[in-house]
Amino acid sequence: MSRSGIAHGSAVVDAPVRPAWPRRTARRAWAGVKDWVGDAVQTDPGIRRPSRRDLGAVTLLWGIGRLVNVLLLGGWYLVSKAANWGFGAPGYPAKDFLSFLTDWDADRYGRIAEIGYPPNLPLDMYGDVEPNDWAFLPVFPFLERTVAGATGMSWQLAGVLLSILFSLGATIVLFLLLRAVTKPGAAWWATVLFTFGPLSFIFVIAYAESLFLFLLFAALLLAVRRRYVWTLVIGVVCAYTRPGVLALALALGIVFLVRWARRRSDPFPLRERLRLCAAGLVIAAAGLSWSWIADTVTRTPHAYILTETAWWTPLIGTGEFVPLTPWFRFAGMYLGILGIVLVLAIMIGFFCWMWSTPVRRLGLVVAAFGLSYGLYLFGVFLPQQSLFRLMLPMAPLLGDERLSRTRRRRAVTLGGALVLQVAAVLLLWTIGYP
Repeated sequence: MSRSGIAHGSAVVDAPVRPAWPRRTARRAWAGVKDWVGDAVQTDPGIRRPSRRDLGAVTLLWGIGRLVNVLLLGGWYLVSKAANWGFGAPGYPAKDFLSFLTDWDADRYGRIAEIGYPPNLPLDMYGDVEPNDWAFLPVFPFLERTVAGATGMSWQLAGVLLSILFSLGATIVLFLLLRAVTKPGAAWWATVLFTFGPLSFIFVIAYAESLFLFLLFAALLLAVRRRYVWTLVIGVVCAYTRPGVLALALALGIVFLVRWARRRSDPFPLRERLRLCAAGLVIAAAGLSWSWIADTVTRTPHAYILTETAWWTPLIGTGEFVPLTPWFRFAGMYLGILGIVLVLAIMIGFFCWMWSTPVRRLGLVVAAFGLSYGLYLFGVFLPQQSLFRLMLPMAPLLGDERLSRTRRRRAVTLGGALVLQVAAVLLLWTIGYP
């Protein structure tokens, strides 16, 4: 009797044949995951330990990058003064260059450094929460207050100097991270693009980005070296510096699953399992804890979420925050169905990039973090002007060798970064919010 039929009296009745494509699709997906993991855990034979000379070159590169930042900021400051442009949240012309470097969010860090956080959330005439200082985490303003109190300088000058200093640390640690996972040439050019990138001017204004990137890159480097206890310690400090550390926790979770699956070919002793698991869980708890702290101090449920989404009101109005929907909500409001299609295209393009072989070859930790941080941005942030600044933690992905494979590509990417930096200082600082 045929497999496709069964006997029924004297007749043969065909049995339904289940389609084979779900099984084939699942097998192909699983094979793809195995290929991704296989490439990500394979050590690049071109890796070389950096020398003191390499670190000296990176330091010199950093110095040139910060000089370019100051010149561009100074140039646009003079233009704004000559044209009497309004600047910052108040909309008044900047009084002096230091004031120009310490407005927008920097002013909020300074206020926290001087008086702390408000005990109550400010409300508008309709009872909706207004933008307020609970959106900004405490480590950087604490350092501003400490340095200003110890030296007698203003919080403005302390903030600028701290930002510049930590940008040196972030640049060096990024270089060390990439030298631990990829070839020297790709690591060097990633550091060049990070140094002269469009948003690199952030490194000479009184923002927490430099400190956050320094801590984040250090945590990733320690995770690459499997120093999970120190990853935990630095990750917790990172959690109170800038939002985004939940992506690090997710990346550590991915690393744990991969190492568990490969424990026969790559030993994963109990001690490392416990340390890695603890690092991921504690960092995740620290990343969520600021919301609990804000709720407790202000006696307002969801105080932190209400504060963050208060910046969205001029763009999409009020409404309940639902994870994984902000991009669709924003794009759908302004572009309708075309906006939804555009968001889907961006998501598909991003995942194709994360799935590509050059990204896999940056190693499991970097690739997992890139994937996790992209999901984090999509899940909880609105795609507005600040998105460009929020993408800075993805700098390790600049180690993608396709960006620097040929001399022409290096020239185009570096030239493009410098041109875009000129535009960014104007559009995302001088006349628009960053």
